[in-house]
This record gives sequence, C-alpha cells and structure tokens, in this order.
Amino acid sequence: MGILVTGAAGFIGFHVAQALLARGDHVVGLDNLNDYYDVALKQARLDVLSQNPNFTFVKADLAVPGGLGPVLDPLGPFQRVVHLAAQAGVRYSLENPFAYMNSNLHGHLAVLEYCRATPDFTHLVYASSSSVYGGNTDLPFSVEDRVDKPVSLYAATKRSCELLSHSYGHLYDIPQTGLRFFTVYGPWGRPDMALYIFTKAIMAGEPIEVFNNGKMARDFTFIDDVVHGTIAALDTPPTVGNGPPVRIYNIGNHQSEPLMKMIEVLEQAIGAKAEIKFAPMQPGDVAETYADITAAQQDLGFSPSTPITEGIPKFVDWFRQYHAG
Repeated sequence: MGILVTGAAGFIGFHVAQALLARGDHVVGLDNLNDYYDVALKQARLDVLSQNPNFTFVKADLAVPGGLGPVLDPLGPFQRVVHLAAQAGVRYSLENPFAYMNSNLHGHLAVLEYCRATPDFTHLVYASSSSVYGGNTDLPFSVEDRVDKPVSLYAATKRSCELLSHSYGHLYDIPQTGLRFFTVYGPWGRPDMALYIFTKAIMAGEPIEVFNNGKMARDFTFIDDVVHGTIAALDTPPTVGNGPPVRIYNIGNHQSEPLMKMIEVLEQAIGAKAEIKFAPMQPGDVAETYADITAAQQDLGFSPSTPITEGIPKFVDWFRQYHAG
C-alpha cells in the first residue's frame, strides 16, 4: 500500500519521499509546482525521485473542485498521508494573503476530506510551524503553550489547520499528528530562506540584509533530523481511545542559535566574509525560536543530532554543486 506525500517537489516533501523510497515504500507525490520560487529547483528534486520506480508523481492542486478523490482514486486508496504542501514564508503573506488561504486552509481541508472518505484510514501526518507560537517570549516553546496570538497570516493559517485537524479527529476519529517545524535547512533548501539568500549573496560578493540589527536567534533544524522525526511520527499513529486521536509535536534541534553565529559558520564554510547591512525587524517576524522537544523524544524517539557547524557546510557543498551544473 502506497503512501501519499503532498508537496513532494518541495524541500521537506522531497526529502521525506526520498527516505520513504529508500526503505522500500511506494510513494505517490502530489504537487502543483507553483512559481513561488524557481520551478526548476522543484523539477530537479522530482527528477531525483523519479529515478526510483516506486515513485509516482501527480501534478495537481489540493483545493481542486470536486475534491481529491477523482485525482487520487486511480492510484490509491491511501491509508497513510504525509501532508507537507503549503504556501510557505512569513513575509510573502504580506504581499499575497489569498495564496495562503487557498493553499493552506482549503488545501488542508481537502486532505482531511480525502482521509475521512478513505476506508480504514490509518494516519495523517501534517506540517505545522513554529510560527504558531507568535511573539511568545517564554522559552523554549512547549506544545502546551498558548498559541492564540499569531503575528503573521502564515502563522494564523497554520494554527487554523491544527484546529481543523482537531475537529476532524473529534468528529470522525481520524488519527492525526501535527509537526511544528523549526527553521528547517539543508541541501535542496528553499531559495527564500535566509541561509540560501545569504549563501548566494556572499558567494557573489554582494551584501546581506540582517534584520533586527542582528539580534535574532533561531532553532536551526537540519533536514535529516526533520525527516527522521517525520517518519517516526508516521510510524507511530495515535490511538483511538480517550479523546480525539490527535497530537502535536515540536520538531526542532532544541538549540537556539544567534543569527550572527549562523553567519559566522556560513562565512567559514564559504571561505569569505559577509558584507552586512543591518535593518529593523520585519513585520510578522519574531526575535527568537527555541523548541522544547521533550514530547517528541518520549513518544517518537526523536533525537536531533546535527549542529549548525555540521549542517551548514553540507548545505554550502550542495549549493556549489547544484549551481555549478
């Protein structure tokens, strides 16, 4: 029985699909290949996945009229779904808010409806985000913290997806696990992320813009650790019993690193100094993130093991190879 991975041409979706294929699973990847960032990068990821005969790609929007059944029925049904498709990015939500409502809310609802209509459905794992913690200054962020004061539309849509999942779990006993990802980075990463932007600029001898005058910190989480946590969650569905079979975990490195330290490590990996232009805090952004991963450690055996001193050089190596071609 195959596993459906939405957003398979995206950064995390690509790596999760690749890991599932490596262990022998059949994977159907769905993606609409939108142009939020370079479609050539998405296609290059798909080219890698398509080398495995157990991978099938479907180009489609999640929020397709008539639901996902007609799109997926010829290839399914799928008792397990990893839903990673979304409109990402905090700052872009200020420019194109309707893209977030359509992709994130309508798309999540379409996935829930597909799961509800699938007989003997086993487990839905879906991507949430550390952004749901808003301006919370009580560190580290715990899944028990209140998350009702988002500071960006992106965060509001991700929290809304969590609430939709809770209601479907309550109404229909659909087992679901939401994963709040913390600043994921690594090879094949997104061009809109700071690490990619900084690397490209430093290598070109161009200045980098550092917000909040550099007074920022992030729980940088390497993609391999994120994949391990995601698949561990997929393989450990919540049970139907007392209360809805839904749960939420933080997937982070449990290490908040100053942004300026990240830049120093990046400079060392590239072998060049950055020309820094400091700027004020951007709307919708937060000063620091830091994941409490106790629950994921206890329930999933999640144990991130990649510090930025190892992960950033791996990204730089990939960046050079990809852009050299």
